[in-house]
Amino acid sequence: MKKKSALSLIFLTVFIDLLGFGILIPILPTFAKKELLVDETAIGIVVAIYSFVQLLFNPILGRLSDKYGRKPLIVISLFINSIGYIIFAFTTSYIVLLLSRIVAGIGGSSISVAQAYVADVTTKEDRTKGMGMIGAAFGLGFVFGPFMGGILSSYGYMITGFASASFSMLAFFVTIILLPESNLNRAVSTDINRKLLDVDGFKNVFAKPERVILILLFFVLTFSFANIYGTFALLGLQVYGFSDMQNGFMFTILGFTSAIVQGGLIGRISKAVDRKTILKIGSFLIMIALALIPFGVSFLGLAIICIFLSIGTGIFQPTVLSLISEVTPETEQGVTLGVNQSVSAFARVLGPLWGGFAFEFLGYPYPFLTGAAFTLIIFIVTVFYIPKRIMFND
Repeated sequence: MKKKSALSLIFLTVFIDLLGFGILIPILPTFAKKELLVDETAIGIVVAIYSFVQLLFNPILGRLSDKYGRKPLIVISLFINSIGYIIFAFTTSYIVLLLSRIVAGIGGSSISVAQAYVADVTTKEDRTKGMGMIGAAFGLGFVFGPFMGGILSSYGYMITGFASASFSMLAFFVTIILLPESNLNRAVSTDINRKLLDVDGFKNVFAKPERVILILLFFVLTFSFANIYGTFALLGLQVYGFSDMQNGFMFTILGFTSAIVQGGLIGRISKAVDRKTILKIGSFLIMIALALIPFGVSFLGLAIICIFLSIGTGIFQPTVLSLISEVTPETEQGVTLGVNQSVSAFARVLGPLWGGFAFEFLGYPYPFLTGAAFTLIIFIVTVFYIPKRIMFND
């Protein structure tokens, strides 16, 4: 019961924080386009720099949490996050917008710590479901956040920044008051390396071939999806003629479906279907949906495509995360999940950069078609290669 309570509290913390993040998701690209008058490539850089900062800080925070505990790192990150959103509220230039995303990127690097928290309080049998709860917190953040962002944008972009900051501060206080520490084995954890780029941590994590395969799989999936981070809202604005509110609703549909799948269905699915099959079905759905996004024709058509996209990511991501956790020793959960988050952050750097460039110079379908092509690679690997190299304990 105690572990269930801890899991519920980390879910609540991540959800509240992701509300603030979700508010800005449909707003950032259109804000940069309409208010700052920057092009699609520059928007890609804004989205990418957030992930670049996470690339540097995810393994550092993960390793620090192995040594000093999960709670202190989460608390500090939430406070930094709120500062980043406040800077956004006062943004009047492209440089200030970049600064706001750098600060928020540092604060947002605590997701690996939250995942390590889940690994601390779950058994291996329940870990897929636990990782799914973190995914569900993301999903719910994307349900209510973009919905609120779309509505608040009509009152001005400054209001959306303050709203985002207020949710991170709420999560900050909830964590301080209610969240218990989960890492009770800090004394036996590996020694901390305080280098900016934790090369030794990367070497240690990549020493096991099973972890390499799974982390690379997560990297390719993240890159495929990240192609649309900065361009999905632009597609809605420039091709489908959506308003900020309609863009917000579309992200809400994505998040709502993801929350249903990762918050409840993934636990039942993982018991009814083996994980090899889940990986195949998930990658296939993602591939088809990404390829169809530029050709959705209408709001309804695009919404249906997005539902299938969320189902695919909703079953694929927590399954891979649980497998990464399973092939990792208990004392290395934080650093391993931190490295994985950094690798996926690198994918979220490359994806928006390519997506913005492709949207501007090749045409609006190409970011989405690129994602579909790379997901095809994932599908082929999961069908022909993964079952031979990974031991599935289904």
